[in-house]
Amino acid sequence: MKNKKVVFVIIALIILAVIIIPKLDFSSKSESTDGQTSGRRGIRLSVNAIVIKPQKLQNIIFTNGTTLSSEEVELRSETSGKIIKILFEEGKKVKAGDLLVKINDAELQATLKKNYSREALARDKELRFKQLLEKNLTSQQEYDVAQSELVSVSADIEFTKAQIQKTEIVAPFDGVVGLRSVSVGSYISPQTVIATLQNINPIKVDFSIPQKYFGVLTEGKVINVKVGSSGRNYKGRVYAVEPKIDQSTRTVKARALVSNERSELNPGAYVEIEVVLEDLSSAFLIPTEALIPDLEGEKVYLFRNKKAALQPVRTGIRSEKEIQIISGVNLGDTVITSGIIQLRQNMPVTINSILN
Repeated sequence: MKNKKVVFVIIALIILAVIIIPKLDFSSKSESTDGQTSGRRGIRLSVNAIVIKPQKLQNIIFTNGTTLSSEEVELRSETSGKIIKILFEEGKKVKAGDLLVKINDAELQATLKKNYSREALARDKELRFKQLLEKNLTSQQEYDVAQSELVSVSADIEFTKAQIQKTEIVAPFDGVVGLRSVSVGSYISPQTVIATLQNINPIKVDFSIPQKYFGVLTEGKVINVKVGSSGRNYKGRVYAVEPKIDQSTRTVKARALVSNERSELNPGAYVEIEVVLEDLSSAFLIPTEALIPDLEGEKVYLFRNKKAALQPVRTGIRSEKEIQIISGVNLGDTVITSGIIQLRQNMPVTINSILN
């Protein structure tokens, strides 16, 4: 009985297979695959591009700096004494040679008068001995003694005048006087700081840059100075570069002058600086996303004969959005700027838009 059932099931399966297999279409799958492959081969990737043309480019580096007075001194007396006059106003401008502070010089003035009297007597004596010598009524030795006395008294006068000059503190240059720390009647010594004098027009700016720019940063380079508190920008020029590289920071120190006619910049301020190292009038620039880093070197894709052509390049100055191409591309070349990841060598492409 069981054998009959097994035979019946086998016969049923054979009949079912004979009916279904002829109806299966194996060619449709193959045709579909071939059609899909051929369709892929006909697709062109749509990309954006840029045409190489000369552009202006500035090689700028950013750093921080500090403003300094172009000239600065602490006003001190060369001699000790009591102040009898203060002839400046705090925070006001003074001219070179202006008398700022006067120290009591009464004793020196009295000594000077005494020496003037001695000089008059010595001069008369020298004149008389000279006349006597001409008539051979005195010796050359006596005349030399009289002349020596005159020279000695004249030297005493010059010394006293020099001492009196030390009691007068004058401005060594044009500038602004700071806050004073003394008053009329104060007894001061050479160690006493009376006030400070600063010349702030022009004003100096000190800053440092990485050592790799040592040979590029030279006298005359333009800098842009920005004060964070006001947001204003000022132009200046480098006038000196430290010849030694700082070993601890591997930086080079430089100093620039900035015009400060309106006294808007103050010494000691923190400033942001842009240093214009190079000013190029015909540089080749491409967007940074168009550059392909590679172990063999940097490359770009050029649009040639409606295909993507991989081209090695050498780069130069980099900015936030663009990069300079020094070699590898020529004027008029079309560089592909989008779809870089999908691109392959000699892949057919279509230019969607050309960037300006």
